[in-house]
Amino acid sequence: MGWATRMLELPVSDSVGAVLCHDITQIVPGQCKRALFRKGHIVRPEDVPALLQLGKEHLYVFDLAEGLVHEEEAATRVARAVSGPGVLMGPPGEGKVTLSAALDGLLKVDADRLRLLNGMDDLVLSTLHNNQMVRKGQNLAGAHITPLVIEEHKVRRVEELCAPVPGGGPIVEVRPLRRARVGMVTTGSEVFKGRIEDGFGPVLRAKFAQLGSDVVRQLLVSDDEDMTVNAIRALLDLGADFIVVTGGMSVDPDDRTPAAIRKAGAEVVCYGAPVLPGAMFLLGYLGKTPILGLPGCVMYYKSSVFDLVVPRLLAGDRLSRSDIAALGHGGYCSACAECRFPMCPFGKGA
Repeated sequence: MGWATRMLELPVSDSVGAVLCHDITQIVPGQCKRALFRKGHIVRPEDVPALLQLGKEHLYVFDLAEGLVHEEEAATRVARAVSGPGVLMGPPGEGKVTLSAALDGLLKVDADRLRLLNGMDDLVLSTLHNNQMVRKGQNLAGAHITPLVIEEHKVRRVEELCAPVPGGGPIVEVRPLRRARVGMVTTGSEVFKGRIEDGFGPVLRAKFAQLGSDVVRQLLVSDDEDMTVNAIRALLDLGADFIVVTGGMSVDPDDRTPAAIRKAGAEVVCYGAPVLPGAMFLLGYLGKTPILGLPGCVMYYKSSVFDLVVPRLLAGDRLSRSDIAALGHGGYCSACAECRFPMCPFGKGA
């Protein structure tokens, strides 16, 4: 370790808390040969009998110079510093601590501070992508110290970087989703008059149920604009706190859903999103209530703009036009093999 440490020889009985300089191998003739204790292992009281049984009367250990921190302590401190609500820390091992989800929810990663952290020497933090749904117990990130020992000031720098600031959050957290009362308006004269069976309702009920929310009422309307407006207002009166309007989202003259949503009084954030499938998506707000215009692709594709936007809304994000524009990076579906639309030119039905 050069200038950073020196090596000491200690009696095994005096070595508790010391850091091994080398692997200690166990050999059982005819059965196994393995490293029972690895280089960098911190000797514990319960290790002493096993070491003595291996014939080790003395150990060679590192004497850490002042201002240095062992990899396992450093990894634990870094992991603790970056972790926020909804995140669990695993035990340290070989300079690494794994972070996992304590609950089902939306993963939030502060990518800017993550980039600053990873610009430092001798440590890394690797995470899943921001703003995705994660399940309880799922691994989210790993904090890793690359050398056996690291300078204390580097660990302190991480802790300072992660200190709470007004309006800021932790580098890694999992936010729970609220349980929404979803009202659904299904547009289309062909469905309203019973010429075809509604396909949107079952799909959206299943999708919202997976996110912990309930579709409390579905209203069928024709392509009449005022009828759609009245249905939206009726759902609000029934206590719906999340509105979805399905169908009628294209630019055809008889597709009047966007106009109806505006006429209902919504503040429209966007009509159109850089997501495929999902380009003809609309997001607006009626006060604090999100209102979504969902194109037909949400009914056919396993993943679409719905799966990028709805979890964030349920986790408490109020999305802006800039947030929707940012979905273009990664918003292109690359031929989902599990697509349920039999005529999809990119999926199994091609």
